[in-house]
Amino acid sequence: MNQSVAASTLQLIGAGAFGFVIGWFLYYVNRYRKAEIKLTDLVSLLGAVGGGAVLALFPARSDLFGAYGIGLFCGFIGYFLILVLMVSCSKNFNVDWFLDGRRKKLADSEDLPEEIKTPPQPPMGGEHSGINR
Repeated sequence: MNQSVAASTLQLIGAGAFGFVIGWFLYYVNRYRKAEIKLTDLVSLLGAVGGGAVLALFPARSDLFGAYGIGLFCGFIGYFLILVLMVSCSKNFNVDWFLDGRRKKLADSEDLPEEIKTPPQPPMGGEHSGINR
């Protein structure tokens, strides 16, 4: 017979906060990726989100795993919503930035860091990314 012990409020908040951090970081990493997405990236993502280590911390079908899942969702979506808020408040960007990175021209007194000025290089081997630049 399987007896489950109810998780305390502190455990639920901790699991949710852990999920939030993981979700926030996953959105950040995928947003700033330099190479094309590959199948191995998806496998790595699934391993990080619901892999053995996470299931060891938060057993499946438990309140802790549920709190982790909610935190993961909130972190992932929270990153996007804060990004939308910052873009909507900025005079230099609009919704087109989400589509293809367009931004308004800088004033003569403004400059971008060198790592932003240089666009990412196309992948090796002549593969196309499917995005026209």
